[in-house]
Amino acid sequence: MNGHHDSNNIYDRFAQVTKQTRELVASMEQLQAQVTQIMEKNAELSIENDHLRTLLKKQHQPQNPDHLSGSRENLKRLYQQGFHVCSEYFGKRLDPHESCTFCIDAIFGHEEGK
Repeated sequence: MNGHHDSNNIYDRFAQVTKQTRELVASMEQLQAQVTQIMEKNAELSIENDHLRTLLKKQHQPQNPDHLSGSRENLKRLYQQGFHVCSEYFGKRLDPHESCTFCIDAIFGHEEGK
């Protein structure tokens, strides 16, 4: 009879450990779902944070009225090297110490879209 009692005790313990294991697995699955949600939210916030930093940098950069687009910078360099950049005389040499109002307007005139 003692052997039968031990068998029941072992079976009961096995059933209890099985139940605890299932509960542990269920708890781990819940934790995994929560970790996944947290990681997804963290990724979203990181992306949003990067976008906001970019916007802040753009807003806090000092506005330089002399800032020229790349193409206007090229025109400015050509003009400084002594060439007309206006549509009227484009490519022709400037006389020494000559300035051209048309060239100045082509370089520094109001850019479209500003």
